[in-house]
Amino acid sequence: MKLFSASLLAAALLAGCGGMAPKMAADTPTRTADGVLVGPNGMSLYTFSRDTVGSGKSACNGPCITNWPALDAPEAARPMGDYSVVVRDDGKKQWAYKGAPLYYWSKDGKAGDRTGDGVGGVWKLARP
Repeated sequence: MKLFSASLLAAALLAGCGGMAPKMAADTPTRTADGVLVGPNGMSLYTFSRDTVGSGKSACNGPCITNWPALDAPEAARPMGDYSVVVRDDGKKQWAYKGAPLYYWSKDGKAGDRTGDGVGGVWKLARP
C-alpha cells in the first residue's frame, strides 16, 4: 500500500510541476541560431553601423534597402522586450533589436549563410 501511495504522490507532484516550467517568451520576430539572430525564414540578420541606435529610424533607404531588405514588422507591431519598431522613410515598419534596425543581406542564398558580415566595413551580424 505504501508503494501505491508513493506512486500516487509522485504522479500528483509531477502533474503539478507542469505549471512550474519556465514560460516561453511571447513570440518574437527573431530567434537565435549559432550565436546570431535570424529571421522567421531562418536567414541571418544584420545591423548597419550608420544607423543611430535607439533613434527609431533607419539610415538604409533607396538602393540600400534593395540590397539589405528590412526585417519587416506588421502594421500592428508593438515594442516587446528588447524589440522595438522603426518607421522607415517609405512608411513601412521594421523590427529593431536593442534599438538597432535589423536587415537581411540579399546575397545570402540559404539559411545559415553569413556572407554579409563585414561588407563595406559597416554591416555586421546581429547578435543577441
